[in-house]
This record gives sequence, structure tokens and C-alpha cells, in this order.
Amino acid sequence: MSMSSTETPGGASATSEFDRDTAVTRREPGVYDAELSAGWTIIHAVNGGYLLALLGRALGDHLPHPDPFTISAHYLTPSVPGPAVIRTETVRTGRTLSTGQASLFQYAEDGTEVERIRVLASYGDLAALPDDVRTSATPPAMAPIEQCFGASDSPAPPIPGSSAITERLDLRLDPSTVGWAIGAPSGKGEMRAWFGLADGRDADPLSLLLAVDALPPTSFELGLKGWTPTVELTTHIRCRPAPGPLRVSITTRNLAGGFLEEDAEVWDSADRLVAQSRQLARAPRG
Repeated sequence: MSMSSTETPGGASATSEFDRDTAVTRREPGVYDAELSAGWTIIHAVNGGYLLALLGRALGDHLPHPDPFTISAHYLTPSVPGPAVIRTETVRTGRTLSTGQASLFQYAEDGTEVERIRVLASYGDLAALPDDVRTSATPPAMAPIEQCFGASDSPAPPIPGSSAITERLDLRLDPSTVGWAIGAPSGKGEMRAWFGLADGRDADPLSLLLAVDALPPTSFELGLKGWTPTVELTTHIRCRPAPGPLRVSITTRNLAGGFLEEDAEVWDSADRLVAQSRQLARAPRG
């Protein structure tokens, strides 16, 4: 089946900015064309969660199962706004899970392809999972959304360089994690926020891939400023989120040797843990 440039595999909605900007066009089986939007840049590069969602959409079209269960991504070179190509491959197909891999490439000045990200993912059907829950996890302790700080509130968290992504998001930072914005970081390596998309689109598994990497880096609350590029990011999608704002909690326990980890939890309006992730990132260099 061929697709025009306006058709978006994976059930994308033409009315949502997120869906338009993560649209992929199937050129041939296993090959998709995409345009990385400048609207999702932060500091120096295109946001890693946005890129993961774009790759996730291509894999959701390529594989026989609809929903990402786990995606592990290695970020090889910084992505920039502009054209890209995604190449997907089926690794294994089973009854309840299928596994695939995908790479996103952009073009050097001489026209050669440069690999930006490589991912390995397993997909299934979230709607087919049993509804039993046995957990010791609890939602993060956060201030009510009306007491949290958005991009236009004071203190306004200043982000050097491009912060175009903040206009795409409805992000409300918990007051206990915005000390960095007024020159008084807590030193705890924690970041918490209410999360939604600015255009009001309800959360789904693809936007959860964005949510785990959309908050300011925890390194800000450790007193460090600057770009914190992701080296590797593994995300688990646990269930389809209920409508309404999400709560995202991210913590860092260990910054050593110029690298830090970030552990993220995403909770929906029904108090369910809908996504988890861990990433390794380079600490800001001064």
C-alpha cells in the first residue's frame, strides 16, 4: 500500500501538532520518510523523546502488533530539524509480541546518510493485557496542578538556546523542583511535573515515549547548567493512559565520571503507573 505525504501510519490525527510532527510516509516496505520539526528542539538539538515517538510510529506501522511495550534507543549523533529517513526491520514475530529494530538517518552536506538513532523494540497489544495489578509503587507526591509553574509563570525557568519544545507542551513543574530557576537548586537530582500536550491531545503510548524525556534535566537541580545529551534510553509502556494530565517524576541518584542516570515514572489520572524509563546521559560540561 502506498501512502501520500498527508497520510500518517499508526493512526495519527491530522488535527494534532504532535501527530503531524511525528508523521512518517512509507516510501517502500521498511523505509519511511520523515521531517524533523524545529518545534521540538531544546538547547542544541531535537528532543530525544520526540524522536523516539517518531521511530515508534514507524515501527508501529511496520510490525504486526500496534503498541510499544519496550523500546531501547541509542542516540549516536545529534539530530537537527529537516528531512530524515527511517529504516525498519522485523527481528521476530510471535503471537503476543513482535520485535523490530529501526534506525533514523539524516544527510551530511555531501549527501551521505548519517545514523542518528538506533532502536530495538518489542510491540504487543496493550488492550489484550490482563487487568491485575500487584504493586508497591505509589504516585509521586506533587503539588496540585494550579500551584505548579508553567513556562509563562514566575519563576520562569530560563533555558539557554532554543526552547521551542516548551511551546508544544503543557508542562507544570512542581515548586519543590524549580529551585534551579532562581539560582537555588536543591541538590537532590529530582524533577517532577504535570505533563500534557499544548494542543490538548490525549495521551497515548506514543506520547508516553515523549513524556519520559520532556522535563528539564535533573542535572539542573544538581546545580549544573547546559545540554544533557542522552546516550541510551529504555522505556517501558505498561498500559494505555486514561484521559487527563500525566504526572512525571524523574530522579538521578548517581552522577559520576561525567555521566548520570535518570529514572522516570509516568502516572495517569487514574493513579496507574503507565510508563517507566531509565536513561544514561552525559552531564553538562560546565
